[in-house]
Amino acid sequence: MEPACPHFTRCGGCHYQHATPEYQGKQKLEILREVLRRVGKVEAPDGIRYLSGPAWEYRNRIQLHFDGQWMGYHEAGSHTVVGIEHCPVASPRLNESIAALRKMMGERRWPRFLRSMELFTNEEEVQVNVLDSGSKHLSHAFFEWCAESMPGALSAALEYPAAGETFRVSHKSFFQVNRFLVDQLVETAIGRVSGDRALDLYAGVGLFTIPLARRFPETVAVETVASAVTDLEHNAKRAGVTVSAVREGAERYLERVEQAPDLIVADPPRAGLGRGVTASLNRLQPQRLIIVSCDPSTLARDLAELTASGLRIESMTLLDMFPQTAHIETVTQLGPK
Repeated sequence: MEPACPHFTRCGGCHYQHATPEYQGKQKLEILREVLRRVGKVEAPDGIRYLSGPAWEYRNRIQLHFDGQWMGYHEAGSHTVVGIEHCPVASPRLNESIAALRKMMGERRWPRFLRSMELFTNEEEVQVNVLDSGSKHLSHAFFEWCAESMPGALSAALEYPAAGETFRVSHKSFFQVNRFLVDQLVETAIGRVSGDRALDLYAGVGLFTIPLARRFPETVAVETVASAVTDLEHNAKRAGVTVSAVREGAERYLERVEQAPDLIVADPPRAGLGRGVTASLNRLQPQRLIIVSCDPSTLARDLAELTASGLRIESMTLLDMFPQTAHIETVTQLGPK
């Protein structure tokens, strides 16, 4: 298959553009099974469900790097900037922003000290997050300039519709990057489950928390990032649901929990749950535990700990949230043996 991007193999962003989406999906399923077996000595369920969406223009968030002359992504395995004019996996609004920034770089007022920025969009507005400007600070005038071609650049937060809700996402808050599959991710993780008590670990701005709170009278959300907790509380209030938001690490919070809620959802970063969290989960033995993972290796490690102490894998879904790349997102449901 002919790669869609002329920078493929040099740019470090994509890995699989030479393969068809169907082949990519099959390979990712095999990789997931192999990693679970090799790292965790865990056998995946026979029928891993596979969900995919459009293979191009799916990203709502990108990081751009600058070296004074070029703007683009880092070369694979280095910090050399690969200059780009268009990114086939970025959304249309992000590609419009790339074009606007390229034009701005040609003007004398462009800040040559700028090294990297992140763009996040809901396809109407664009949030501009400066990640590295060296020892200098960008003036408000720079963001006003950005806002001329990127509406939203002056806003402290962006409103993102997903899963039937609207989420405020501030500059330092995390949100899923695949604009096509975020609804299916929520549906896969929590389905139509209901009960009395739910716990959402690594809750972010409340992507899982808000839908859970519509079905569970008592819903607790645990998150460490201050901006995300503030966003979550705002999102819950606007949605008209009751949520107890706790700004604390999952490991420390779970140490105080004496009885398992009806449902625990955990969406950790790439580092996974870790031994402290898995030890508490094994002690609690929840009736239903949902793990949303973006790294098969750490998932395998965590599942090895959990399945050795009374829990079993009931189902597993691979959502191809990152087409053209080697990254794998999974939703695993566990329950008592």
